[in-house]
Amino acid sequence: MSATHEVFNQVEPLVDYNLFAGNQALGAALKFNAPALDTAHLHELGAKLGSADMQTHARLANVFTPQLKSHDRFGHRIDQVEFHPSYHALMTAATAAGLHGTPWGSPHPSPHLSRAAGFMLFTELEPSMLCPISMSYAVTPALRDNPAIYADWAPQLTSRAYDPALKLWKDKAGVTMGMGMTEKQGGSDVRANTTQAVPTGSDHWGQRFSVTGHKWFFSAPMCDAFLILAQTPSGLSCLFLPRVLPDGTLNQLFIQRLKDKLGNKANASSEVEFAGATAWLVGEEGRGVPQILAMGTMTRLDCALGTSGLMRQALSIALNHTSQRSAFGKKLIDQPLMKNVLADLALESEASTALALRLARSFDRPEDEHERAMQRLLTPVAKFWICKRGSHFAEEAMECLGGNGYVEEGGEGIMARIYREMPVNSIWEGAGNIMALDLLRALRKADAAAALAHELAPAKGMHPALDHMAESLPTRVEQMATEMEARRLAQDVALAVQAALLAQTAPPAVFGAFCDSRLAGHWGHSFGSLGAGVDFDAIIQRAQPR
Repeated sequence: MSATHEVFNQVEPLVDYNLFAGNQALGAALKFNAPALDTAHLHELGAKLGSADMQTHARLANVFTPQLKSHDRFGHRIDQVEFHPSYHALMTAATAAGLHGTPWGSPHPSPHLSRAAGFMLFTELEPSMLCPISMSYAVTPALRDNPAIYADWAPQLTSRAYDPALKLWKDKAGVTMGMGMTEKQGGSDVRANTTQAVPTGSDHWGQRFSVTGHKWFFSAPMCDAFLILAQTPSGLSCLFLPRVLPDGTLNQLFIQRLKDKLGNKANASSEVEFAGATAWLVGEEGRGVPQILAMGTMTRLDCALGTSGLMRQALSIALNHTSQRSAFGKKLIDQPLMKNVLADLALESEASTALALRLARSFDRPEDEHERAMQRLLTPVAKFWICKRGSHFAEEAMECLGGNGYVEEGGEGIMARIYREMPVNSIWEGAGNIMALDLLRALRKADAAAALAHELAPAKGMHPALDHMAESLPTRVEQMATEMEARRLAQDVALAVQAALLAQTAPPAVFGAFCDSRLAGHWGHSFGSLGAGVDFDAIIQRAQPR
């Protein structure tokens, strides 16, 4: 076949670069929240995650998705999920980086903030397999309320080893843990759960139960153990349910099917049945919801971190593409309207990074009263607002690539994966309305108005629109009496805190453009509608990935 054309004006993929070294927003947020933090390990992790080999693993883990093997070839029930080797390579890298339970056993300062930065970097590579990593990180605050179980499992939960084998926990170098709350009839209304747990005695791990029922969403069913909710004689309770029982036999947990999801493809999510499964009480019987929400608080942090990481990767791909692709006589990045879009996306990405890492800092300072108040306040706010912005952000970033961004093939096919992944963080662990209601509960339990005023004080006098919002928010917080306005309040608290953080961590071009657009109203209803006076070049240059 004769040649009909030459290939030109195509883009070299964003590969073999350091995810951390080029991320000025992340570096500034870390310096602000933990000035003494040694970031050498993040430089090393950033180089690894930006490599061609790791990007190949991410692609393969999403192409060759998990497969349920309910029975072996002889007809025995085995209830196992098979993964592509690339999935295991990614899990090995994530546990080696200490992104699961390692911070809970770390003697170093700011372990949760350091881990948060690593989690964001890993999300840029591949987010869906981080589900079991996130749950294994989040389980410790809840599991500690059964000291015997925690003493047995903590060494493996904090280990940097990954062992996917289905065997007794004490015979493994490392373990992972998941959770199971929702049922088909209830969804977020977990108090409607029907799964029953009948007492069967007690042993070294405390009060033991036989569990019969189901879970409609049961992510990462190949984890070694799970915290679940079930109805005991005293009400809805939190139980510890291992896959392999202490005597070495398999527990009575049966995987019915794997979910066929919009995104999150590398991660196995399932429906399961418990047919007399053995589980142990964690915390106080009848207090299951607040008990397991100690785990939910940490996974909500990871939703905000994960979406921020996805935003950063989508922005990096858009910047890489527009810096190379020409249209109408010049590079796309030099076209005025494209500059507006890219700068606007850069503002959103940096603000999300600042807010997510500010929340992560609060988990390193549990003894500080202000930090505890901000943790209660910012967990639902960050989860609500950052995750709510994610899907719109991904769509706009994809549009920067045009049709190339809409296909699954090649380096720019990562954008399609990001777009499909974005909604899950907004839905998982409580959708928008649940987060807005949690914010109202947080406002009633603490002096949130004073804590918020203290948080915003360092930026006083730096922008009139921020001053106006900062002055009005405490009154709105104190007077909030109806659920109808809770989402708007969550939005405004998020924007005000983001602006105050950018005042302390970002250049004036970034801070000023953010306040002018998000707070002063010099902005349209879509990305790319910043005012003409913005320093577009400075904002875009700061966001470049290389």
